[in-house]
Amino acid sequence: MKKKIQAKIKLRIPARQATPNPPIGPILGQKGINIMNFCKIFNEKTSSSEKGIIVSVLVYLYPDKSFDVIIKTPPTSELLKKFSGIESGSSKPNLEKVGKVSKEQIKKIAEIKMKDMNTHDLSSIIKSVKGTARSMGLEIN
Repeated sequence: MKKKIQAKIKLRIPARQATPNPPIGPILGQKGINIMNFCKIFNEKTSSSEKGIIVSVLVYLYPDKSFDVIIKTPPTSELLKKFSGIESGSSKPNLEKVGKVSKEQIKKIAEIKMKDMNTHDLSSIIKSVKGTARSMGLEIN
Protein backbone atom coordinates (compact mmCIF):
# COMPACT_ATOMS: atom_id res chain seq x y z
CA MET A 1 0.00 0.00 0.00
CA LYS A 2 1.25 3.44 -0.92
CA LYS A 3 1.93 5.94 1.83
CA LYS A 4 0.01 9.20 1.80
CA ILE A 5 2.29 12.15 1.07
CA GLN A 6 1.95 14.91 3.68
CA ALA A 7 4.33 17.38 2.00
CA LYS A 8 6.50 17.66 -1.08
CA ILE A 9 9.56 19.90 -0.71
CA LYS A 10 11.75 21.02 -3.61
CA LEU A 11 15.30 22.17 -2.90
CA ARG A 12 18.46 23.02 -4.82
CA ILE A 13 21.54 22.07 -2.86
CA PRO A 14 25.26 21.81 -3.74
CA ALA A 15 26.19 18.14 -4.12
CA ARG A 16 27.92 16.55 -1.08
CA GLN A 17 27.52 19.79 0.91
CA ALA A 18 24.21 19.49 2.80
CA THR A 19 24.43 20.94 6.31
CA PRO A 20 21.75 21.70 8.92
CA ASN A 21 22.50 25.42 8.52
CA PRO A 22 20.11 27.77 6.69
CA PRO A 23 18.47 27.49 4.23
CA ILE A 24 18.13 23.69 4.54
CA GLY A 25 17.67 23.47 8.31
CA PRO A 26 14.74 25.88 8.71
CA ILE A 27 12.90 24.59 5.64
CA LEU A 28 13.05 20.96 6.73
CA GLY A 29 12.83 21.68 10.45
CA GLN A 30 9.47 23.41 10.22
CA LYS A 31 8.09 20.29 8.54
CA GLY A 32 9.43 18.05 11.32
CA ILE A 33 12.09 16.28 9.25
CA ASN A 34 15.19 14.99 11.02
CA ILE A 35 17.70 17.42 9.49
CA MET A 36 20.86 15.49 10.36
CA ASN A 37 19.39 12.30 8.89
CA PHE A 38 18.44 14.18 5.71
CA CYS A 39 21.95 15.66 5.39
CA LYS A 40 23.53 12.23 5.83
CA ILE A 41 21.24 10.63 3.21
CA PHE A 42 21.71 13.51 0.75
CA ASN A 43 25.49 13.57 1.07
CA GLU A 44 25.65 9.78 0.57
CA LYS A 45 23.39 9.89 -2.51
CA THR A 46 25.42 12.69 -4.10
CA SER A 47 28.83 11.22 -3.22
CA SER A 48 29.42 10.28 -6.87
CA SER A 49 28.50 13.78 -8.11
CA GLU A 50 30.98 16.58 -8.63
CA LYS A 51 31.36 18.42 -5.32
CA GLY A 52 29.56 21.74 -5.24
CA ILE A 53 27.45 21.38 -8.39
CA ILE A 54 23.86 22.34 -7.63
CA VAL A 55 21.39 19.44 -7.80
CA SER A 56 17.62 19.45 -7.55
CA VAL A 57 16.15 17.46 -4.66
CA LEU A 58 12.61 16.31 -4.00
CA VAL A 59 11.72 15.38 -0.43
CA TYR A 60 8.46 13.52 0.15
CA LEU A 61 7.30 13.71 3.77
CA TYR A 62 4.82 11.16 5.13
CA PRO A 63 2.47 11.50 8.13
CA ASP A 64 4.66 9.20 10.27
CA LYS A 65 7.55 11.74 9.79
CA SER A 66 9.46 9.36 7.52
CA PHE A 67 10.65 10.79 4.22
CA ASP A 68 12.07 9.88 0.84
CA VAL A 69 14.84 11.83 -0.87
CA ILE A 70 14.95 11.87 -4.68
CA ILE A 71 18.01 13.40 -6.33
CA LYS A 72 17.51 14.86 -9.79
CA THR A 73 20.08 15.99 -12.33
CA PRO A 74 21.52 19.51 -12.03
CA PRO A 75 19.44 22.29 -13.61
CA THR A 76 20.16 22.91 -17.28
CA SER A 77 21.48 26.39 -16.51
CA GLU A 78 24.05 24.94 -14.07
CA LEU A 79 25.26 22.44 -16.67
CA LEU A 80 25.51 25.16 -19.31
CA LYS A 81 27.54 27.36 -16.94
CA LYS A 82 29.86 24.44 -16.22
CA PHE A 83 30.36 23.49 -19.89
CA SER A 84 30.81 27.07 -21.13
CA GLY A 85 32.95 28.20 -18.19
CA ILE A 86 30.87 31.25 -17.29
CA GLU A 87 29.92 32.49 -13.81
CA SER A 88 26.39 33.61 -14.66
CA GLY A 89 24.13 34.29 -17.61
CA SER A 90 23.75 37.63 -19.36
CA SER A 91 21.36 40.26 -18.00
CA LYS A 92 20.61 41.18 -21.65
CA PRO A 93 20.82 37.83 -23.48
CA ASN A 94 19.85 39.14 -26.93
CA LEU A 95 22.31 42.02 -26.80
CA GLU A 96 25.25 40.81 -24.71
CA LYS A 97 26.69 37.35 -25.26
CA VAL A 98 28.67 36.00 -22.30
CA GLY A 99 30.08 32.80 -23.74
CA LYS A 100 29.91 30.00 -26.27
CA VAL A 101 28.74 26.42 -26.16
CA SER A 102 29.16 23.81 -28.90
CA LYS A 103 26.49 21.56 -30.36
CA GLU A 104 28.34 18.54 -28.96
CA GLN A 105 28.19 20.03 -25.46
CA ILE A 106 24.48 20.74 -25.87
CA LYS A 107 23.91 17.13 -26.95
CA LYS A 108 25.85 15.89 -23.93
CA ILE A 109 23.76 18.09 -21.59
CA ALA A 110 20.57 16.80 -23.23
CA GLU A 111 21.71 13.21 -22.64
CA ILE A 112 22.36 14.01 -18.96
CA LYS A 113 18.94 15.66 -18.59
CA MET A 114 17.07 12.88 -20.41
CA LYS A 115 16.29 10.86 -17.28
CA ASP A 116 14.47 13.80 -15.65
CA MET A 117 12.52 14.96 -18.69
CA ASN A 118 9.00 13.89 -19.62
CA THR A 119 10.10 12.84 -23.10
CA HIS A 120 12.63 10.39 -24.47
CA ASP A 121 13.02 12.24 -27.76
CA LEU A 122 16.60 13.54 -27.72
CA SER A 123 15.92 16.18 -30.40
CA SER A 124 13.18 17.74 -28.22
CA ILE A 125 15.49 17.88 -25.23
CA ILE A 126 18.26 19.41 -27.37
CA LYS A 127 15.82 22.17 -28.45
CA SER A 128 14.99 22.83 -24.81
CA VAL A 129 18.69 23.07 -23.87
CA LYS A 130 19.34 25.40 -26.82
CA GLY A 131 16.50 27.65 -25.66
CA THR A 132 17.97 27.81 -22.16
CA ALA A 133 21.41 28.58 -23.62
CA ARG A 134 20.02 31.43 -25.73
CA SER A 135 18.12 32.87 -22.75
CA MET A 136 21.39 32.85 -20.77
CA GLY A 137 23.21 34.80 -23.48
CA LEU A 138 25.27 31.91 -24.84
CA GLU A 139 26.21 31.57 -28.50
CA ILE A 140 25.74 28.14 -30.04
CA ASN A 141 28.43 27.23 -32.58
